[in-house]
Amino acid sequence: MKIKAFFKKHCWSDRPEIVGWAMYDWANSAFSTIVVTTLLGPYLTSMARENGGFCLMGVSIEPAAFYPACVSVSVILQVFLLPFIGSVADLAGLKKRLLVFFAVAGSLATCCLYFVGGVSLWGNNGSILAGGLFFILANFSFGASVVLCNAFLPDIAASEDRDRISALGWASGYLGGGIALAAVLLLFFLISDKGLAVRVAFACTGIWWLVFTLGFPARLLPRGKACIKPSSVRTYLRYAVRQTFGTVTAMYRHYPETFRFLMAYLIYNDGIQTVIVVATLFASDELGVSSRILMYLVLMIQFVAFLGSLFFGWMAQRIGARKSIMLSLLIWLLISVYAWAMLHSVFQLFILGTMAALVLGGSQALSRSLYSQLIPRERETQYFAFYEISEKGTSWVGPILFAGAVQLTGSSRVAILSLVLFFITGFILLCFLDVGKGMKDAGNENRSVVI
Repeated sequence: MKIKAFFKKHCWSDRPEIVGWAMYDWANSAFSTIVVTTLLGPYLTSMARENGGFCLMGVSIEPAAFYPACVSVSVILQVFLLPFIGSVADLAGLKKRLLVFFAVAGSLATCCLYFVGGVSLWGNNGSILAGGLFFILANFSFGASVVLCNAFLPDIAASEDRDRISALGWASGYLGGGIALAAVLLLFFLISDKGLAVRVAFACTGIWWLVFTLGFPARLLPRGKACIKPSSVRTYLRYAVRQTFGTVTAMYRHYPETFRFLMAYLIYNDGIQTVIVVATLFASDELGVSSRILMYLVLMIQFVAFLGSLFFGWMAQRIGARKSIMLSLLIWLLISVYAWAMLHSVFQLFILGTMAALVLGGSQALSRSLYSQLIPRERETQYFAFYEISEKGTSWVGPILFAGAVQLTGSSRVAILSLVLFFITGFILLCFLDVGKGMKDAGNENRSVVI
């Protein structure tokens, strides 16, 4: 009965706006799991390799470099544009409309990936270029919609409920991503033409993203109210630019605990993202694991992370989000040491994946909810824009450090130890974080929040 009560409390809500918000994680997770993490990179790389490379404006680009270059372009666009989008969303009360707009744009661009390859009207080189452009649009729209979705958390959840609600969102995302990935694996068994199966998977992912967006957040999330009513688009842009630079200054001068947490998050999350990025490389390079086994591993991680997110949401209500995140960082540190010292078989790889999945959703969900406690009201989208782009803007540090360690030592196993620096540094910074002061500085109520 206790388990049933736990799932009833932590896996659903009677409030429609919370259901709509959590279901957007369900809707968009298929894109990050299937397109970004699993299929598109190898698909575009193999297309470019079969084409003898890719040529853009007379410049030859290596097949393996094309997809990472597209990722970089989409991230650069996010870094420059998301703060202004966030400012406009807050000032004009457009969070919901912009969320739906970017979700629809991203899902339709994902559906268009179906036409990349196969019988192409624009030739092989043009088809590869079209695939890159569709992905850039989809990934940028994904990042923008996530910022806008995160900014709803303070609107729909009281301070004392945000850890649980944020964990519910992440759990919903992992469960949805896992179910979508399982459906894609079924496609590969049913369709003998693997290229066609991949393209059908892209189309299904876009439809999944679109249908669940229109079915839940588009109907259930509340509309915002405009803070100002400028007379023209130019005035909106002027306000947005001024507000964006004002947010940076205000965070540093008036909200030092918010700034301190953001710095800690950038560091330890970079370590987490590096583990995600290099995990498949480590498994294939050190253990010789096949791509099919890796897909099964990713699928398992989705469902275990669903449970881990709920567990850490429950834990945060007992000991607080900050301490729960610090505990997760200690586990991430142990995971790095385990990979270095004890990882020698596929069975041990799945043990490692289980450990990582348990803390993966929890550390990210509680980081989101804790940050929401430290930012001022009516400016949530602006602050979450910096939360998102700061993560993207520094996500190259961990991979570069890992690559440098591999270059020096010649071993991915030894290089994995370099990641403990991120977790130790993040842990130390969180030790000095005063959540109560940060909430007070931001004007948020903290009497009912476990600190």
